[in-house]
Amino acid sequence: MPAVLFQRVLGFTGRIVTLFLTVGITLLGLVALTFCIGRLVPIDPVLSVVGQKASEEVYQRVFLEMGLDKPLWQQFLLYAGKLVQGDFGTSFVTNRPVLSDLAGFFPATLELATLGLLIGTLVGVPAGVAAAYWHGRWPDYLIRFIGLIGYSVPIFWLGLVGLFIFYSRLDWVSGPGQIDVFFQGIVTPVTGALLIDSLIAGEGEVFGNALSHIVLPAALLGYYSLAYISRMTRSMMLDQLSREYVLTARLKGATEYRAVMLHALRNAAIPLVTVIALSYGGLLEGSVLVETVFAWPGIGNYIASSLFRADINAVLGGTVLVGAVFILLNMVSDVVYQMLDPRSNLRRR
Repeated sequence: MPAVLFQRVLGFTGRIVTLFLTVGITLLGLVALTFCIGRLVPIDPVLSVVGQKASEEVYQRVFLEMGLDKPLWQQFLLYAGKLVQGDFGTSFVTNRPVLSDLAGFFPATLELATLGLLIGTLVGVPAGVAAAYWHGRWPDYLIRFIGLIGYSVPIFWLGLVGLFIFYSRLDWVSGPGQIDVFFQGIVTPVTGALLIDSLIAGEGEVFGNALSHIVLPAALLGYYSLAYISRMTRSMMLDQLSREYVLTARLKGATEYRAVMLHALRNAAIPLVTVIALSYGGLLEGSVLVETVFAWPGIGNYIASSLFRADINAVLGGTVLVGAVFILLNMVSDVVYQMLDPRSNLRRR
């Protein structure tokens, strides 16, 4: 018995160590790739600080202060060392630490992506189940066609069309931005998510105005994730519905609802955890265009505006943060998958 317990502890410790090594190597590769791209783009970071009219003496002084005279590998080591200490550098535009800017902008992106994922999941999973159940019939073709549009049409174009129809013509939603100017400053930030903060403060009017601003961009992100989630749900459900246990359940007199929802969907839900987590990470990454179109004060808009202003520190910091969140979501989904699927534990033995 002690030997078996020791082997289990040893195996668990080994998996934890492997997990942390994998995450560490992945993050290191992400930082290295992001840093090299930031240094190879045709943008002079010194000019973004001193301006085009600075003298040669000022230019050279800032050039040395930024360490650009050192070899690229030394610059990377210095940058990575600062990242380990939580120092992302200073934004040339805002003149504040990049980490402070990211902490201020990221909650808005998280709020938008979370609402988009909820829409995509609540609609995409039932749509995928329906497409699999009516495989080869008109509901299947209709759902696949709707998903194909979500994959094919550029999301920024959908955003512009959505603003023109639902804001400019129909006046069903509010325009760009997170909230109207009249309501700014009423709610004290607690979580950074305006919908939650307005509920905490009991400001119903602020909540309603914020909701009218977020509903359209969140619906677009939800449509984008719906296309992916419904397609993957359909594929997994088709596989489960063809299994013998579903046929056995039907032969035993189980209703179609029970056979599909309680048997097939329950087994398909396990790999769907990974699909939804990856979709969430994709929304955090892909929110740049949506935030730019809707002037949403999130990290995507922050990265885009920083890129146009040659603020390399802000671009690198935002990219590293989004990549780290994506890696974290992937890691969490793997852990949850192993917890939900007992077969994954059997394969490790």
